Amino acid sequence: MRAGKRADHTHCLTQCKCHLAPRYTACLRAGEGLVSIRAMVATRDDLFNRLDALGIVTETVEHPAVFSVDEAKAARGDLAGSHSKNLFLKDKKGRMWLVVTLEDRAVDTKALRKAIGAAQLSFGKPELLKDVLGIDPGSVTPFAVINDTGGQVSVILDAGLLASEPLNFHPLVNTATTSISTEDLLAFLRDTGHEPVVLDFTDLTRET
Repeated sequence: MRAGKRADHTHCLTQCKCHLAPRYTACLRAGEGLVSIRAMVATRDDLFNRLDALGIVTETVEHPAVFSVDEAKAARGDLAGSHSKNLFLKDKKGRMWLVVTLEDRAVDTKALRKAIGAAQLSFGKPELLKDVLGIDPGSVTPFAVINDTGGQVSVILDAGLLASEPLNFHPLVNTATTSISTEDLLAFLRDTGHEPVVLDFTDLTRET
C-alpha cells in the first residue's frame, strides 16, 4: 500500500505561451472537429507522485496486459470493489467525454447523448485518445485526465460505480490496477481541473 504524503512543490503550467509546462508537448493538432492541445505524457510514476502530493492512499496490483473487460476479470482474480468500463467519446461538434461506468453496463449512447446535451456520439479514434489523454486503447482510465491540461475532456461518472468501494482503474497502463476511494478519486479529478458529472445510468443502459 502506498502511504499518502505531502509534497512541497507545485506544478508550473505558465512558463510558455500555451500554458503547458516545458516538459509537455506544446503543440496544436487539427483534431476531429476542433483544434486540440496535445496531451502531456505523464508516466505511472508521475501519477503516483501526484496522488502522493494530494495525500491520497492507493494500492496497486500488477497483472498481465489486458485489453477488454473479460481479460481484466480473468487477470484481477478476487480484487475487491467496483470495476469499470471507460469510454472515450466525441460528438460531431468535437466535444469530448470520458465516460466511466460499471464494467458490465451496456451504455445506450443515444440516451446518454440526450442526458449530456451532446450531438451524435461516436468513439474517439486512437490517435485522438493519444493526443488528448496521452494513453493507448486498453489503458483508458479516469487517471488519464492528468494529461488533459487543456481541460478538453468532460468526465462522466456512473453513480452505481461509486456505490461500492474501493474503485479500481488502470494507472495509465494496462499491466496494473490501482484501487482508490471514491472521495479520493473525486479529489484527484478536481485537482486536475475536471469537475465530474455523476449520472444515474439506470435509464442509460440498453438491454443485452
